[in-house]
This record gives sequence, C-alpha cells and structure tokens, in this order.
Amino acid sequence: MYNHRIHRVAKLTDLSKAVIRVWERRYGLVKPLRSANRYREYTDEDVALLRFLKEELNRGYTIGVLADEGRESLLQRMRMTLIPKQEELTPHKNLLNELVWCLDPLDKIRFEQKLNGAVAVISFDEAVQRILLPLQLRVGELWHEGRLNIAIEHYVTKVIQQKLFSAMNQLPINEFGPRVLIACPNGEFHEIGAQAVAYLTAARGCHVYYLGPNLPLEDLEALCERVRPDLILLSLTETKSDEEAHRLLQDLQLLSHRWHIAVGGKGAVAMEQLLENTKIALLNDLAALHNHLASLFSIQQRAFH
Repeated sequence: MYNHRIHRVAKLTDLSKAVIRVWERRYGLVKPLRSANRYREYTDEDVALLRFLKEELNRGYTIGVLADEGRESLLQRMRMTLIPKQEELTPHKNLLNELVWCLDPLDKIRFEQKLNGAVAVISFDEAVQRILLPLQLRVGELWHEGRLNIAIEHYVTKVIQQKLFSAMNQLPINEFGPRVLIACPNGEFHEIGAQAVAYLTAARGCHVYYLGPNLPLEDLEALCERVRPDLILLSLTETKSDEEAHRLLQDLQLLSHRWHIAVGGKGAVAMEQLLENTKIALLNDLAALHNHLASLFSIQQRAFH
C-alpha cells in the first residue's frame, strides 16, 4: 500500500482538491495520515473510496446521504462492487519494454529507479495488475526462451516480492472480513502469483491466511478445520500430466464438498475441461478474481442481514 499526497489523489480520482478536503473535514469519509513534514497522505483505500463516492454521486446519491451511511458501511459496499476498469488491468507495455531493456545487460540502478518511480504514482492495486505481475510474466517468458539468465529472473522476482510483502504488511487486518486461505499446493514452488493475489484479496477487506508454496493438501485440510475459511484460493503454475491432473482434481473435489475452492494460474487454465463439472471455480484472469471476491462479499453481506 502506498500513500499519496492530495494533488496525486485529485488526479487519481478526478476530484478537485477542494472537494476532497471538504469530504475529509466535514464528513470524515477519508482519514489522511500526516507525514513527518505534516503533509496529508492518503492511502490506496482512501483513493478507492473516493472513486466509489464519485460513482455513487453519478448514480444520484447526495454526499450527505453517503456520509450518514458511514465510512465502514461504504467500504463494505465498495468491496462488493469493486471491479477494476479495463485500463487498470491492461499491462503498461511501454514501461515493461523499458524495464526489460535494463536487464540485459543488467543496469540495476536504472531498473529500480524506473520501477520505483512508476509504482509510486499509481495505486498499488493498479501497480500489481499493470506492472508487477506482467513484468514477472515477461521475464519468465524470456528465461524460458533462453534470452535471459536465470539469475536475472531470480533478481526481478525478489524485487517484486519485496514490494508485495512491504505493501501487505501495511494493510490493516480485517478481523470480520471473509476468511480466505491462499496457497500453492504440493509441488508448486512459484509463489509470486499467489502472493499478488494475497495482497489484492487483503486489500479488498478479506481476512487472509497466506500459506506459501509446496503445501500438502492434507495440511491445508487440517488448517481448514480450525479456520473454517469462506474461500480457498490455490495457485497452480505448473502444467501437469494427465495422471497428475486427475489425481490433484480428485483430492480437490474431496475438499470442495466442505469448502469453497477456486484455482488460478497457467496450470489451472490447462485443467479447464476437467474442472467444468466440478464445484471448483476457475479464475483464469484478474478480472475473474475480482468478480469472485465481489460475490464473496455479497454473500457475506446477505448473511449478516
């Protein structure tokens, strides 16, 4: 999660600085922090809420009515409907090209300056979806094609992981959000996609348990008995043989009788036909993930009423 000064928030939300200040002071709908030099700094959650409020005004609500509803209720409704626009999911191609050019030969200073600068001027959600994950994918493809040294691939992976963990650690723990377990099953060691999903899921108000790579399903099931999750998200990056795919699916189907399961990643997409007649949902892109989370919040909201 990144903090933004008010001029940047105005650009991200298409609201004037005066309006943002009024909504803050009069209605308490956003709660900026104060930096060491006393500048207001707004979180990614504040930016998302301001965008949601603007959309609600366009639907005919008044700011007074929205303020009476209260920040927490508005955040809950926002999470139920928070589907990113297509431009927020589209990879930043020119920037990705520039970053890749810095990798062969490696120009560490230029690479990190470009990456840090680009990530700092947009919400971290958007950075994950438009820059970090597409960069990881591009670098992985170049390594598979033999055009990039594996040491460089490892370097880029660690840079991205550091950003994800740093942002994740700044998110508040939503004790009452839907409980979501996120892991890579046994034999799955590439976890960066799962880490990104953990961040995006937590940023939307879920109570996330991130369990990392190579987790045996029997241990996942044991934790489910204690946590009783609303959703299990599994990252499958490896394309499996027919025998391996059928064996994994058998195990997942047993779990799906008791827990709601969704899978994503290249390995999951390769199993699309096998998943068709099961209770296991396939999330084949980030838009599908966002839709699934919105449905999860909608179900939770109805349960509370």
